[in-house]
Amino acid sequence: MVSMQSFSTQFILSRDYLAECFDQSLPYRKNAKLNYLFPALLFAAGAGLLIFTEQAKVVGSILIALAVLELIHIRFRRAWWLTRQMWGKSSGGEVKLTIDENGIQTQNAYTQTTLLWADVERVIETDLGLILVAKAGGQQYLSKSLFSVELISKIVARNKD
Repeated sequence: MVSMQSFSTQFILSRDYLAECFDQSLPYRKNAKLNYLFPALLFAAGAGLLIFTEQAKVVGSILIALAVLELIHIRFRRAWWLTRQMWGKSSGGEVKLTIDENGIQTQNAYTQTTLLWADVERVIETDLGLILVAKAGGQQYLSKSLFSVELISKIVARNKD
C-alpha cells in the first residue's frame, strides 16, 4: 500500500476542463464506439413502411425522423454533452479537491462526493489525466494539471497494490 499525505487543491469547473474530461475519457466509455446500426434500422423500417404498406404515412415518417435525430445525436454528442454540463448549477464554480489515505473528495457549492480507494477498481492514465473507475461502474476524471508528477505516480501505484 502506497502511503499518501493529504493533498488539497481548487479548480474552476470551466468549459475547457469539461472538454478535456470528455475528450480524455471518451475512449474508455462503455459506448465509445459509434453505433450507426440503430439509425440505419430505424431508417430502413420507416422507408419500408412508407414504400411497402398502405398504412398512414405517419409512422414511417416518424421512424425516419427518429433515425435523423439519432444521427444528429451521434454527430454532435460532444457539443451536446458540453452544453448540458455548462447548463448545470456547478458550471463555472470552484471545486475543492482533496486526496488522502481514505480516497478522493470533491466539493462545490451544490455537491459533495467521495470516492474511497477501496471502491476504485482501476486507474487509467491518459495523456492529460487520470480516470478512476469505480467498482460500481462509474468513472471520475481528474486532470493531471492539478497534481505534481509524484502525486500522479502515487495515485497510479495505489491501484497496483
